[in-house]
Amino acid sequence: MPTGVHLKNARELLFNAAERVLRRDGVSGLTSRAVTTEAGVAKGVMHRHFVDFDSFLAELVLDRVAQLDGPMAAIREAAGTGTVADNLVDALTAVFSPLAVAIVALVVTREGLRARLREAGAARFPLIAEGSAAITAYLAAEQALGRVADSADIATLSPTLIGATHLLFTDREGGPPGAEALHKLVIGVLHGAA
Repeated sequence: MPTGVHLKNARELLFNAAERVLRRDGVSGLTSRAVTTEAGVAKGVMHRHFVDFDSFLAELVLDRVAQLDGPMAAIREAAGTGTVADNLVDALTAVFSPLAVAIVALVVTREGLRARLREAGAARFPLIAEGSAAITAYLAAEQALGRVADSADIATLSPTLIGATHLLFTDREGGPPGAEALHKLVIGVLHGAA
């Protein structure tokens, strides 16, 4: 790209390029050079908009977390409809999109990124935290409707669902689990609660 050409929405251009690189090449392939090459821009474009690569990654993560607001609201609003298990399968599938799984791996492997996220006041694992909060709110709503037992420990059920689902989704050799495997997991965790 010629120098001096004004880019409209360079941040989103770089974020989208980083997402493609992360999905295609994984955490080890995500470098500032790979992102700018994928975006078709000079390396200086990134430095003009971000202090360093970890700052770029932190803003990428926070931007993608913000994009979950709609799906997370839909999870909470599903209370009283369908079955609890089916709603949780839908919620967990939304939380553990391929990009979300890749971002969790990215956050785990980059101390500088975690430091930037802490500086921004974000949760240690923002996507997981947002998903867990939405599932907790959903389960509480279902409990209020009598579709989840009063005795159910929602504060334990939600992170248990998140953790077990994360293990299913991170099995790279087998790819993401099918709806049947996820449904079986949800039923197992909810046993006696719904």
